[in-house]
Amino acid sequence: MATSAKVRRILDTLGEMFPDAHCELHHSNPFELTIAVLLSAQCTDETVNKVTANLFQKYKRPEDYLAVPLEELEQDIRRIGLYRNKAKNIQKLCQLVLDQYGGEIPQKHEQLTELPGVGRKTANVVVSNAFGVPAIAVDTHVERVSKRLGLANEEDSVLEVEKKLMRKVPRDEWTLTHHRLIFFGRYHCKAQSPQCEVCPLLDICKFGKKRMKSAPSRKNGK
Repeated sequence: MATSAKVRRILDTLGEMFPDAHCELHHSNPFELTIAVLLSAQCTDETVNKVTANLFQKYKRPEDYLAVPLEELEQDIRRIGLYRNKAKNIQKLCQLVLDQYGGEIPQKHEQLTELPGVGRKTANVVVSNAFGVPAIAVDTHVERVSKRLGLANEEDSVLEVEKKLMRKVPRDEWTLTHHRLIFFGRYHCKAQSPQCEVCPLLDICKFGKKRMKSAPSRKNGK
């Protein structure tokens, strides 16, 4: 179990390693961010940014996405995984935003999660990055790192990980911690090749210590 001192050390270390961690999805307003996060499900931010570079030039408002046939929108995002389903959700989302919110992305979490294709993680990203509301969105990086560092249990669901992080991390640090956990998982504590040998948190990471103990036997081919 992570003590308050351990949590503080983790947060401070992440802050030292990634002081400028931020949302890497390119966007210029809440609407573009919502579309980008919707597209990012089971897809890298890098690929999403390549697609939205042209997409956001062509489609500026919800009306623009509804002005083209579904097939045309599908072709515009076909490099994205699950592009057909995402294209449908984008058009449904745009229609709902126009019908219920005057063409503006709603600011409340419960309203966001009612939009097609917008789950809890997407809503957390939008409220925190677009509207400045503290939130922790648990993606694959946040989940992996939280479990490796003992901030959550291995068997915890995504929602349980989120709740534990919200309890352990000061509320005013939620959004920054979310970004730093992502950067730590994306660039340091990777899924397949974590940099345990140079990790400043190795001494409190059960996963890392176990992996490093087995390193010599792997090198010797045992």
